[in-house]
Amino acid sequence: MRIISPISRGSGAYIVHKLLASKIAGYEIRGFSHIAGHFPLLIERSLAKCIKGADLVHTLPDYGGALLSHTPSIITFHNYVLCGEIVKDYNPIQAFHKLFYLKNMVQKAVKEASKIVAVSRFTAQIAAKDLNIQNPIQVIYNGIDEKLFTPSPSSRSSKKREIVVLFSGNLTKRKGAHWLNDIAKKFNPRIRLIYTSGLRTKTKLPYQANMECAGNIRYEDMPDFYRSGDILLFPTVREGFGLCVAEAMACGLPVVASDCSSLPELIDHEKGGFLCKIGGIKDFAEKINLLAEIPSPRREMGEYNRAKAEKMFTLDKMVKEYKKAFEDVVDGN
Repeated sequence: MRIISPISRGSGAYIVHKLLASKIAGYEIRGFSHIAGHFPLLIERSLAKCIKGADLVHTLPDYGGALLSHTPSIITFHNYVLCGEIVKDYNPIQAFHKLFYLKNMVQKAVKEASKIVAVSRFTAQIAAKDLNIQNPIQVIYNGIDEKLFTPSPSSRSSKKREIVVLFSGNLTKRKGAHWLNDIAKKFNPRIRLIYTSGLRTKTKLPYQANMECAGNIRYEDMPDFYRSGDILLFPTVREGFGLCVAEAMACGLPVVASDCSSLPELIDHEKGGFLCKIGGIKDFAEKINLLAEIPSPRREMGEYNRAKAEKMFTLDKMVKEYKKAFEDVVDGN
């Protein structure tokens, strides 16, 4: 079976599809600029050419509408940001692009797709409601390589040393990056925040003595990044899944994240970390300070998260579920 996946580079979805390509024979990535991905009709001819000879196309709904009409296909909703509650935070040009141009493409993709997948129950529910999707949406959680993302072999439980809080993601408002400085201002003195610049942003946040930019970290170096820290901070506004959260969980970190969208499906409040109100700067800082003060809850929550990641978010589990979905669609056609 030849499966072709046209997908824009520089996103969590691209990482997930690359993982599928590494594990499934015949699965081929066709990467292109994420900017082109915002305007799929401009590259419709290239998209059609790149899937020639495919038995199945696996892509995103954002530009799936430009290429799915004559080929068995699966679209995966890795997120859903086309409804009013999230679009209201865009500027007028972005909102117009999302609600009219891109939403039209997504609706076409939904109509043409042989099967629809979402990466969380939340994403499946909100997409189905907003797009009036009548057919069932299969939920396949994103998987991470739990043999690569492992806890640090050395203990980081000393009460005297500096506590390192990590943020992983693009420095966008959707990821809550605009709150990082204010949260870090409320940290206790021995806590330091290290943040990535993400795959699509090259800027840094305003200088602050207890904050450090780690820059753009390659995927293969991310396990060491997580192992260098004690806690993951993730004050996001909307997530389709939360790949960095699952990666941090597999590395045995407690997580302090927003109580929104898909994140309660990953983080069990007060067991694997804490879920805070969106934009709750004081609450985020208090939970970080609490975990920084006493090593045992950090260790226990990290162990809990590792066990949950091994049970629910492994690469093998994801691959097995996608392989069956691919086979079902091809056999059905």
